[in-house]
Amino acid sequence: MHTNILLLFSLAFFAVLFNALYVSGIGPQPQSLSLNCGSENGGTDGDGRKWESDVKYITAKFPNVRAQYQDSSIVSEVPYMDARIFRSEATYNLPIMPKTRYWLRLYFYPSEYSGLNIANSYFSVVAGGVTLLNNFSASITAQALTQAYLIEEYSLAPMNSQILSVTFKPAERPDAFAFINAIELVPIPDLFGSGTMVGFADQTFDAAGANLQTMYRLNVAGQYISPTKDSGNLTRTWYNDAPYLFGAATGVNLQSNDSFKVQYGELAESVAPPDVYRTARGMGFHKDLTVAFNLTWLFQADANFTYVVRLHFCEFQLTKVNQKVFNIYINNQTAQVEPDAADIIGWTGEMGVPTYKDYAVFVNDRPGDEEIRVDLHPATSSKPEFYDASLNGIEIFKMSDRNNNLAGPNPVLSEMLAQHMAKASHKEFQTDYKTLKIVGTASGVGFFFIAAACIAVYRKKKIIPGFDSHTSNWLPVSGNSHTGSRSTISGKSTQSSHLSSLAQGLCRHFTLPEIIRATKNFDDSNVIGVGGFGKVYKGVIDQATKVAIKRSNPQSEQGVNEFMTEIEMLSKLRHKHLVSLIGFCDEDGEMCLVYDYMALGTMREHLYNTKKPRLSWKQRLEVCIGAARGLHYLHTGAKYTIIHRDVKSTNILLDENWVAKVSDFGLSKTGPDMDKGHVSTVVKGSFGYLDPEYFRRQQLTEKSDVYSFGVVLFEALCGRPALNPSLPKEQVSLADWALHCQRKGIIEDIIDPHIKGKITPECLKKFADTAEKCLAESGPERPNMGDVLWNLEFSLQLQDNPEGSKHSSKGEESETSEESIRNCNLAMHYSNLSIGSNSEMPAGSDDSGDIFSQIVNPKGR
Repeated sequence: MHTNILLLFSLAFFAVLFNALYVSGIGPQPQSLSLNCGSENGGTDGDGRKWESDVKYITAKFPNVRAQYQDSSIVSEVPYMDARIFRSEATYNLPIMPKTRYWLRLYFYPSEYSGLNIANSYFSVVAGGVTLLNNFSASITAQALTQAYLIEEYSLAPMNSQILSVTFKPAERPDAFAFINAIELVPIPDLFGSGTMVGFADQTFDAAGANLQTMYRLNVAGQYISPTKDSGNLTRTWYNDAPYLFGAATGVNLQSNDSFKVQYGELAESVAPPDVYRTARGMGFHKDLTVAFNLTWLFQADANFTYVVRLHFCEFQLTKVNQKVFNIYINNQTAQVEPDAADIIGWTGEMGVPTYKDYAVFVNDRPGDEEIRVDLHPATSSKPEFYDASLNGIEIFKMSDRNNNLAGPNPVLSEMLAQHMAKASHKEFQTDYKTLKIVGTASGVGFFFIAAACIAVYRKKKIIPGFDSHTSNWLPVSGNSHTGSRSTISGKSTQSSHLSSLAQGLCRHFTLPEIIRATKNFDDSNVIGVGGFGKVYKGVIDQATKVAIKRSNPQSEQGVNEFMTEIEMLSKLRHKHLVSLIGFCDEDGEMCLVYDYMALGTMREHLYNTKKPRLSWKQRLEVCIGAARGLHYLHTGAKYTIIHRDVKSTNILLDENWVAKVSDFGLSKTGPDMDKGHVSTVVKGSFGYLDPEYFRRQQLTEKSDVYSFGVVLFEALCGRPALNPSLPKEQVSLADWALHCQRKGIIEDIIDPHIKGKITPECLKKFADTAEKCLAESGPERPNMGDVLWNLEFSLQLQDNPEGSKHSSKGEESETSEESIRNCNLAMHYSNLSIGSNSEMPAGSDDSGDIFSQIVNPKGR
């Protein structure tokens, strides 16, 4: 009796001691667990992470299978190609530490497995008493999200247990089964707390003890962050926010300079990696523009759940309180508004210190309510120095309901996709082409082409290794939610019908499977840029040709117009200094544009805030001259005047030979005649480059491009952004500050230090004078692009041969010297003109002077 009491006392004592050591960090620490389910030996993935077999964690023996094809978006066989199959209830018992919060990640690759029809896979998953998935179809969900595989991430509240039971249960329907490719269990620090419910000032939420599902995790205005680059060893994945921006006004991308360091202070580094806080999306600094719109993100959500919306902030431009104050609205309800509006410096005390704010919102089950909308707007009543708002990161977590449930419904597929899956399940897609008959009616012809396309895609996927037959080609990406996706009318896009037959005939029409293969299923590791239209991917077509593929943002209504404008413009233009459009894809809600790959990126990437090689002064001159030639051709060399309307250093691209090419014609406008001198249109463009006269009068002329190009010229000379709010107020706008310095005769004081002292005085004077004239307040006072081009070429001559500028005192001799430079460059102009240009050199013409005047002052328009 006494012995038993003593034994119990000893066990209790050691249990208390164990907990004390664990809490103090001396005892055993929580460990991560990575299981490659269905694999006998585990393996190592493409990131070098080790995975172990799941055999010793499962309660009984269940069959394992291997996928027949590896999708091109899957860069490593581990942990996707093997799967564990359950035709009856099965449980994993995973070791955990008590009172520790964990990420639980479930990996699903709904591919073809021998002897199984993946369309029959419906099942539920329960972990620690929390329902994670119910009647879940990985196949439908992957189709709806146009993804080859899924990673569902959950944050499980601390438990008083040393075992986490994860149970898979097939649905009660014929031939149903469950499967899993991988399970990951990662201990995490206490990342969640309490706060106020949006719309209910008297109600609070407490996520400290809640179970949550990660719905979205976005690096705002930044690039994809892989799990190996996450902070705190939490192996999270961060995606770019561009697909979730709503409306035409997407703000401006902001990036800290190379010397900026994130100082976490009291904030744990595990909250978010430093790269999240080094980029932000802002609104700009033109008060008249920013007060007229909201910076908005829109996310699909499951109804009848509460969501925690976490917004990450870090100021890397401003230093004082009340310089930037803004309101935050979630689902059109006030989350952070005056008099307690958001002031990042007011929250953190100084620049470079990150913080975050959590807000909770309940999503109702009413038509149109199944979404989460985040809006930022300047707090005008606070009268801040800058009417702006900014955001660095967004995370959205779904909280479990009263029944400990996190499961949402499967997505609602478009009618066409549903028909496709039904036919595939009955093997109707294996019908031989000979059995198809063309019906003479219009509807019959339409059905034939749809059926033929489906058969071609199905058969092609069956015979091409590396192409997953269950990766959707039908629906646009709509986010990580299990709610319905947006689809086009009747499941088929009609946009290409709006393109002229000429435009469609002048460039290649790519199929969606070709685009998916070229981009490895739109893998974020291939993203080379993000713009208002959407992400730009590096890709390979025809086995060897490198291309850049611009994919439309599915949330942007502006995208359709930009897509058609770009094709109509570039399909008819061919010029050495314009980016060439190779082709387009317009299928099933996806709009993609395929261009020549520009290996060296944008002009801006070689000027400032970059680790890439900086351009020398002569290279900058040559790049500016190339861009001027491209713009000059747009204004005068094509059939009609073409106004680019978004000239900036990021829209000037460089190929492998440093040849500059103007890109991004989505905002361009054309006019059959310019008798009025302008086109009346809604103001569009980029802050810092926008022609103030165009903004005031809403009358667009080619001189608006000249103004924007003047900003680019000073950008090249000064090596700084068009807008830099971290500078004193008078220096924020490059255009204003450069004009001030030029007129004061102190332009040398603001030259980029990397090129300072390497510019001849004669070249500097000519170049700065040209840029100054481009920024004239009134359009008629600005030079045309022909004059700008000639002056830049003259500047290059003065840089190469300063002695050539020492003319005699006779005016006519000086004129002759400049005229000789003008004429010696004529061949260059004509070598760059399009074959179909209206300004082609007349046969047998030797009068170069007349020809040049025709370019500068085109006649017959």
